Amino acid sequence: MTHSPSGAAPDGPAPSAPLGGPVPAHPVYPDLAGKVAVVTGGSRGIGAETGRALAAQGVAVCLVGRDRPALFEVVDGIGKEGGTAIGALADVTDSAALRRVAERVAEELGPVDILAAFAGGRGSPVPALELTEERWRQVLDAGLTATFLTIRAFLPAMVERFSGSVLTMTPASSASSGGHRPGGPDLAHGVAGAGLTVLTRQLATELGPQGIRVNCLAPSTVRTERVAATMSKEAQHRTALRHPLRRMAEPADVASAALFLASDAAGYLTGITLDVAGGRITG
Repeated sequence: MTHSPSGAAPDGPAPSAPLGGPVPAHPVYPDLAGKVAVVTGGSRGIGAETGRALAAQGVAVCLVGRDRPALFEVVDGIGKEGGTAIGALADVTDSAALRRVAERVAEELGPVDILAAFAGGRGSPVPALELTEERWRQVLDAGLTATFLTIRAFLPAMVERFSGSVLTMTPASSASSGGHRPGGPDLAHGVAGAGLTVLTRQLATELGPQGIRVNCLAPSTVRTERVAATMSKEAQHRTALRHPLRRMAEPADVASAALFLASDAAGYLTGITLDVAGGRITG
């Protein structure tokens, strides 16, 4: 594969470039077996794959989402593979709904050990001068506020047990910007994404003395069902070429990173933002 004289990856169409890679086989983390996890954004994509991966490790999983058919298709699939999973329909911007989910999980599965707050929205970019207050609040609520509310709902049980692993998620562009250059498709998304990295670090500092680790995953473009359906093949090829590994991530790539951070193998890691971006640093 050729490179431009500057060393930058070419961004023109390249029919031979792979769109995604083979679905990775998740490593086994024996310490995860018997634990309880909650995954928001569990109806599809990264959240659904993370739920499947955790269940395959022997974790009892509660998947939280709003799309009933999609959510329970994932739950049923886990059950058919011999795993333990329940589904909870909830809006993650509704703190009362999240508290009800927390109560149900405690009753049906037990105390939560792992929380993957992966729900979030992504809309079309809006220039700053056209950004309405309503749109601003909508974007921050769907990402930053929803993550805060989710963590707040499940945190008391972790504090009581002096144990827990919390995972958040932000785009790689926001994570790599370090607050020094634009880190999102527009102002609202950039601020929400950067806020998630700060939320992660601050919570890690406050909760570390209470035995709780908090880390953030920062994926680049992931070839979820939605991306595969809405992005043209040519655009997918161009995106793949912008990554040093010359492919787009699969949801399983992100799920593998989530398993690692949730496990004892990452027992001395907290407050970090882990790029799952195939080497691509954007901003």
